[in-house]
Amino acid sequence: MKGVKWIPQILLAIAFLLAGSFKLFTSYADLVSQLPWAEDFSPGMIKTIGLLEFIASLGLILPALLKKFPFLVPLSAIGLALTMLVSIVVHVNRGEAFWSNIVLFALCISVIWIRKADLRLQVGS
Repeated sequence: MKGVKWIPQILLAIAFLLAGSFKLFTSYADLVSQLPWAEDFSPGMIKTIGLLEFIASLGLILPALLKKFPFLVPLSAIGLALTMLVSIVVHVNRGEAFWSNIVLFALCISVIWIRKADLRLQVGS
C-alpha cells in the first residue's frame, strides 16, 4: 500500500518537472506558437510559472526521499493545485480545453489527501 501512495506524487512530479522545464528553457516565441494561452502573459511571467512548477515538482519528491521536511510535499501539492485552478480559469476564459488541468488538479488533491498527516505533524509541533 505504501508504494501506491507514491503513484500520484511521481506522476505529478514528472508532469510539472517537464512542464516547468519547458517553460523555463523554451523561447517565448516558441512557447506562444505551441501554447496559445502564453500570448496572454509576459515572457517573465511564463518563466516565473515555469520556475515555480519546477521547484514544486522537486518539493513533491525530494522531502520524501531524503526524509527531511516531509511537510513540504503537501505544501507543494497545494501550490500546484492553486496553479491548476488559475490555469483552468485562463483556459475557460479563452475557450480552450482544460481537461488536463482538471486531471492534474485531481492528482494534486490526492497527494494533499495522502500526505495530510505530514502537514499535521508540522503544524501540531
